[in-house]
Amino acid sequence: MPDGSYELRPIGWVESSLTDPATAPKQGEEGSPEAWLVFDRSVSVGLANLRAGTEVIVLTWLHRANRDVLRVHPRDDPANPEQGVFSTRSPHRPNPIGLHRVTIVSIEGSRMPVRNLEALNATPIVDVKPVLDPRFDR
Repeated sequence: MPDGSYELRPIGWVESSLTDPATAPKQGEEGSPEAWLVFDRSVSVGLANLRAGTEVIVLTWLHRANRDVLRVHPRDDPANPEQGVFSTRSPHRPNPIGLHRVTIVSIEGSRMPVRNLEALNATPIVDVKPVLDPRFDR
């Protein structure tokens, strides 16, 4: 394996009423409140061509995750058999990158309200990518 470090710089952060991982929904479609993606002004030109109603994939850095976890009970339910973390959507993993499919409500400068985001308040945003074809990006 190549040795070395990699630099990852946040491009913004999440503003949400979700602050407690224990009470946050496991997936965005499971009752998440409306949240905001707030982008650093230095990257705001990159938001060009995004529109209200568009679905995008938001990549986040799950900064409160435990990075030493390799086996989990899916959905944090001890009744579920333990599995390798890479076969689950657990936030706890060696590189805690969050993957969130959200719908843009509107765009207000470098701020964007979205639906279906289960990320906690102050979660760093790493990237945003378009959903190219719903048949393949599910």
